[in-house]
This record gives sequence, C-alpha cells and structure tokens, in this order.
Amino acid sequence: MPRKQIAQFEVPYLQILDAQGQIDPQLDPQLPTDELLRIYRWMVLARATDQRMLKLQRQGRIGTFGPSTGQEAISVAAACAMGDDDWFVGAFRELGGRLVRGEPLTSPYLFYNGYEEGNLQPESSRQRLLPINIIVASQCLHAVGIGYALKYRQERAAAVAFMGDGATSEGDFHEALNFAAVWQAPVVFISQNNQWAISMPREQQTRSQTLAQKGIAYEMPSIQIDGNDALACYVAVREALQRAYDGGGPTFIEAVTYRLMMHTTADDPGRYRTSAEEDEWWQQEPLGRLRTYLTAKKIWDDDQEEALQTEIKAEVDQAVVEFEAMGNFLPDIPFDHVYGTRHASIEQQRREFLTNLEQEAGDA
Repeated sequence: MPRKQIAQFEVPYLQILDAQGQIDPQLDPQLPTDELLRIYRWMVLARATDQRMLKLQRQGRIGTFGPSTGQEAISVAAACAMGDDDWFVGAFRELGGRLVRGEPLTSPYLFYNGYEEGNLQPESSRQRLLPINIIVASQCLHAVGIGYALKYRQERAAAVAFMGDGATSEGDFHEALNFAAVWQAPVVFISQNNQWAISMPREQQTRSQTLAQKGIAYEMPSIQIDGNDALACYVAVREALQRAYDGGGPTFIEAVTYRLMMHTTADDPGRYRTSAEEDEWWQQEPLGRLRTYLTAKKIWDDDQEEALQTEIKAEVDQAVVEFEAMGNFLPDIPFDHVYGTRHASIEQQRREFLTNLEQEAGDA
C-alpha cells in the first residue's frame, strides 16, 4: 500500500503595525481612542518603572531582577484585552501586564528587594493575578488547573499564561499543553520569544522552525505574531479569549520580540550577543512604534508625550519613596509558611537564622 498524507499543518502570522509604526489598513482593529491611549500609557509606565528599578539595583537599593524593557507590548496588550474574571498567570517578565491588572506600583520594588510582601494583593481587589513565578514553565500547569476549574464551574472566563521561549523546552510546558488540549480547558498560552533563553540563542534552544508549531502538536489553534506590535498582541489575545469563552479550548500564541536588556541584573549580555544585534532590535521596540501610529491618527502629539512623561516620573518617584519608607517586615516570616502548623525542626532553623542576623549586625 502506498504511503498517503493524513494531516497537514500551517502556522499563520499576524502583524498589524510594522517596525516603522505603519498600519495595515485591512487589519486595523479600529480600537477606540481611549483604549489605544490606555495601552500606550501602561506601556510607558512599565518602561519607566523597569528603568528606575535598574538604577535602584545598580545603586544597591533593590536586589537582582529581570528587566522587561522591550517586551511591554505583549503583557500590557494581553492584560488590556482580558476580562475582569480572567486569570493572569505570569512568569517574571510581565511587569506591565501585572500593573494593568491592579498590582500596586510599590510591589515590584518590594519583591525584588527580597520581601515576599511584594506578591501580596490588596484585600479589596479581585485582580485574579497569580504571584511572580521564577521556576521556568511551572506556571503553565497552574494555568491549566485554573482553566479546568473555570470549565468545571461553568464560568465564562479563561486563564492566560505567559512564558519565555526557553520554557517551551521544559516538560511542564508540554504536560500543560497536553492536558489543556485533552480537557479543552479555557487557557491562552503566550510564549514571549525574546530570542534568548538566558545566554542560549533561539536556534540552539530548539530545532522547531517556529515555537507556534509546538501548539499544533497538541491539536490547538496556534499563531505566531509580532510581539512588538501592541495591536497584533491585543487582537490575537482577544480572539483566543473569545474562543475559550465559547468552549473552543486552548490557544497557543508565539509573540516574537526581543529582550533589550540583560536576562537579569546578574547577567552580562555582552558576553554572548553583539551590540549590533541589540541596535537592530531597538529600532523595532514597541513604544516608539505605537507612538508613531497614535501620532499619525492625530490623537497624540509632543505636548501630550511631555505631559505623560512628567506625570509618570512623579508616579514612579512617589512609589519609590513609599517603598523605601516601608521597614516593618519581620525577617523570619517565611518560617511561618513552610507548613500549616509549626514544627520543631523549622523552629530550630528560625532560631539559627535570627541568631545569624544578630551576629551579622554586630559584625557590621
């Protein structure tokens, strides 16, 4: 019997704003002016916060963190497209999206200064925002569990999971996509393909021509988008959410972008990539691209930009003042949450920890 083809696949690509900020009129989603300006403001705030955190880290005023500069369009546009009942399940490079969902501006400063209180959400809020997740790809499984629960409860809502390109090589990622597809759980997976898994380039990290095709293996709609195009990010996530709401199951989105800064502030990207490569991607960064579009639509100008920058600088400055005024956190709080009840061995470790702190303070 001759061989025959039993399946054929393709990966669609979406770009609405090109690298110069020019719109494809046939794909223009015609978002309301208020929504466009909302997206832009959150992106500018995310960039300003990120860059201020970098300065604080270099001054020794916060600890190591992973900058999100250059990747603002993905999480901000996704968060703006999400409904109030959706769940935001992030990794650690979604600063803008977390702020959109209602995270206090002081939280990232606290978290990256070693205070778990940075993950604490206001009691009056209902952001459905999970804490920052550092373990690569493990949040994908969390999102599927949430999605399964939403389906079981018959809630018209979805979980949106963010990950880097390196996460698509982890077992947790594949287990998550498999279960999401089998259960037809309402989950939107977004891989932020920023070209580097720490110092490992994209072409050495996986042989797949696209990351999007990894979703096809699990029989879910999959698409590659320009991750520096806020409009493409918004449209792709909105379509995926609508599919999830309607019972169509999960979607996988590969958002092609670039990490313009270091992997974390403990990293030196100059050891593994060139400044020419970085310069090329700076020409495609998302803020300038969206601003060009807004200016062309005559809904933004230089005076508005200057006023926004002044307003956001004051907002960020105030957040830093508030953060640095906080000093009433107990250093041994983590020991309270190892188990539901206290254990002798943990209490012994607590005593040793506090004794060491006292000794270090005396040595200083």
